[in-house]
Amino acid sequence: MATLNPYISFKSEAAEALEFYRSVLGGTVETMTLESMGDVMGPVPPEAKDLIMHGSLTLDDGLVLMASDTPPGMDHIAPTAGVTVAMTSADPADQPRFAEYFAKLSEGGTPGMPFEQAPWGDYFGQFDDKFGVSWMFDVASEQSASS
Repeated sequence: MATLNPYISFKSEAAEALEFYRSVLGGTVETMTLESMGDVMGPVPPEAKDLIMHGSLTLDDGLVLMASDTPPGMDHIAPTAGVTVAMTSADPADQPRFAEYFAKLSEGGTPGMPFEQAPWGDYFGQFDDKFGVSWMFDVASEQSASS
């Protein structure tokens, strides 16, 4: 079975971001640091040893969000370069849970559109979180689900 997962690039905040996302969404975080990779990528400077080479948050329903920090010598590319992490559901019963996720993940971030019923009937909202990651939430309402 194939999967398609968002993979977010951070300058040096991947561990903090993954833990924040876990505190809101639940699930399990797994990380590998640059230091844990040994010399595979060459010598690791002391100030970079705790940077995340690869990290993942696996939610209880199997959804996976991946992240890493930018190793020394590489250019950091901001996570909002045209990509949005979207959580969507066709089940109206998910609306309260999505509203809670939206409220908690958007704290300290930059508001976009509030999470409310949109003209097309779904509940929709978007924002950039405190790490600069763009998020979008869309869940069907009773009306849009029955259309």
